[in-house]
Amino acid sequence: MSRLTLALDAMGGDIGPRITIPASILALERDPTLSLLLFGDRQQILPLLSSAPNSLRQRCDIVHCTRVIDSRQGLSYALRHSKETSMRLAIEAVQKGEAQACVSAGDTAALMGLSKILLQPLEGIHRPALISTIPTVTGERSIMLDLGANVECDAENLYQFALMGAIFAENTLNLVYPRIALLNIGIEAVKGYKSIREAADLLKKDTALNYIGFLEGNFLLNGKADVIVTDGFAGNVALKTLEGAAKNVISLLKSDKKKSILSHVFRYLIKYLFKDKYQRLKQINPDQYNGASLIGLTSVVVKSHGSANIEAFAHAIADAALQARRQIPQKILAGLNKNEISMK
Repeated sequence: MSRLTLALDAMGGDIGPRITIPASILALERDPTLSLLLFGDRQQILPLLSSAPNSLRQRCDIVHCTRVIDSRQGLSYALRHSKETSMRLAIEAVQKGEAQACVSAGDTAALMGLSKILLQPLEGIHRPALISTIPTVTGERSIMLDLGANVECDAENLYQFALMGAIFAENTLNLVYPRIALLNIGIEAVKGYKSIREAADLLKKDTALNYIGFLEGNFLLNGKADVIVTDGFAGNVALKTLEGAAKNVISLLKSDKKKSILSHVFRYLIKYLFKDKYQRLKQINPDQYNGASLIGLTSVVVKSHGSANIEAFAHAIADAALQARRQIPQKILAGLNKNEISMK
């Protein structure tokens, strides 16, 4: 396996280097061919790297910068004042060819804005989208997009999301002819926004895509579709609802608080009686699926949750490495050319 370098915004996220640096060490331990460019405050980063073996530290290069994106004053302000920030420098490293992908837990809007400006959308793509892998109760995985990059979408946007999602699923989940569904409020042809119905017509006409129809929200985790397509508003709400529900249930079952002896016994009795179901529930832990990718750009950009823990951020790094090695942007561009998507 060839060596790979990723650019990492070490200052992004709610906690910054205290999460990103231990996660980087973990990712390097798991991937012996990985190297990292760490963009951030050297004084904060070095102490956190000191406990790592020398063999791992040698695969890390620190690019010192103290400035971070300040999104509190709005996106336009953040973009105008992004020069020399850890996020921008990480993206610029990819732009210059110094790294093959970028990972950041910083502000989502700023990351999308800078990535579109510096890395550019693929030719023929109208709007890049946020895409992520989600678990299913069957133990398999599905792909879902858009997750917040585009609040309003027309039929052509949704159609392109479906095409990109199918290519992503083929190359990251090793699927053949993945099943595509449009997220909707019902399965009947007359249900949903006009844009969704028109997108369904476009997908039905494209025999290269395996479109299976509409999918309702209660079946998101049932494995009925490999690629779930929606606009950014509905996708973001749906994903965060799923993540919150899973975390709350797992937290409830893990809780060590003893309100009474009976409640303590009951909780462990449930775990024992439904052991298989509990193990399957733990597989839906959002930490194992952290990282949404900006798909439709010329290079790989992965957005981690700002509240991600060490394990979750390490998963985001591994996801970026996988996509870079499998050349997802190049394969999407080839798919666009093959399907002869209209250039607008």
